[in-house]
Amino acid sequence: MAHRTHRRKWTVTAAAIVLAGAVTPAASGATADPPCTPGATYGRPLPSPAVAARLVRGGFTFLEGPTWDRRTGTLLMSDMRSPTGPQGVQPSAMIRHTPPATFETFIADAGSNGLAISADGTRVLAATHDNRTVSAYSLADRSRTTIAAGYLGRAFNSPNDLTTAKDGTTYFTDPNYQRGNRPDEQGGRTSVFRVRDGVVGLVDDTLPQPNGVVLSPDGKTLYVGATGADVIMKYSVRPDGTTGDRTVFANIRTPDGATVDCAGNVYWVSNGEGLVYVFSPTGARLGTISAGRNSTNAAFGGPDGRTLYITSSVSGGGYGLYQARLNVPGNPY
Repeated sequence: MAHRTHRRKWTVTAAAIVLAGAVTPAASGATADPPCTPGATYGRPLPSPAVAARLVRGGFTFLEGPTWDRRTGTLLMSDMRSPTGPQGVQPSAMIRHTPPATFETFIADAGSNGLAISADGTRVLAATHDNRTVSAYSLADRSRTTIAAGYLGRAFNSPNDLTTAKDGTTYFTDPNYQRGNRPDEQGGRTSVFRVRDGVVGLVDDTLPQPNGVVLSPDGKTLYVGATGADVIMKYSVRPDGTTGDRTVFANIRTPDGATVDCAGNVYWVSNGEGLVYVFSPTGARLGTISAGRNSTNAAFGGPDGRTLYITSSVSGGGYGLYQARLNVPGNPY
C-alpha cells in the first residue's frame, strides 16, 4: 500500500466524480456467487509472460486499496491527497468505479488506505490512517464503526493494508508512512496485526515497513510484503487465526499491495518498478503485468473475476486506474 506522501495535487473533473447515492446492484458486472470453484483446476494465469495493463481513467491524486464489491459489480478504492494541518495527515476519499467508465465519490472523508469487502458482503473494511485505526463502513448507509482501535492501549502508527478471512479474522499492516507528525506510540516498531472478535493480536513486529498483506484461497497461508526489506514473507495460519512458522516467499523491489487468484497464484505490486509480479503458490515467478511508473496495489474484479485492476501513476502526473484481462479468476477478498 501507499508509502509516500505526494505534494502535487491532482483532481478528477466534476464530470468524472459525482457524489454517490445509495448502493444498488449494478445493471452489469454484478455477481452473487464467488468466481472461485472449489476443487477446480486452472491453467496458466497469464496470456503471455509480460502483460501490459491499459489505463481506464487518470486524474486522481494517489490511488490505493482497490477491492471488488460483487453485490453491486463495482470497484472501491482510496484516493489520498496531500498532507494537511499541523499533524500532516493525508485526507482520503473512497471512490467507487462502475465499469466501464463511471467514477463517483462514495465516502468523501473516509480517511482510508487499504480496503477489503467483509465476508458477508455488507461492509467495506478499511485501514484508516486518519485516526490510526481499522474501520468498517456499511455499504448500505456508509456509517462507520471501529474494528481495531490500538494494541495494548497504544495507538497504531498508520494502518495501511488489510485482508480478511471467511471467519472474519482480519490481518493488517501498520507501517508509519501516513503517521505524519503524530507521536510514535509503537516504540519505533512497524508491525503486522490481526483482529478477531474485537481482540487485537500481534503477528510480527520485526518487519521494516510491512505493507501489502493477503491470504491464500484456503486461508492457511498469510503473505506480507516488507517494503523496507524488499521481501515477501509467508506465515502458516492456524484454525484459530493465529500464525505459525515464517519463511521467505519471494524477493522483489519495494513490494506494495497484493492479491491472489483462485489457483493460489500471488500477484505482488512493485511500487518502484510499476510492475505486478506473478508467483505460483510455490514461489516460482510466472511473469509480470506492467502499469504506470509507480504502482501501489491490485485487485481482481469483473463479472467473471478475471479482470485485474491496478492503481498506478500516470504519465504526466497523478494516478489512475489500470486493468488487464487474465486467464484465472481472482479469489474474492
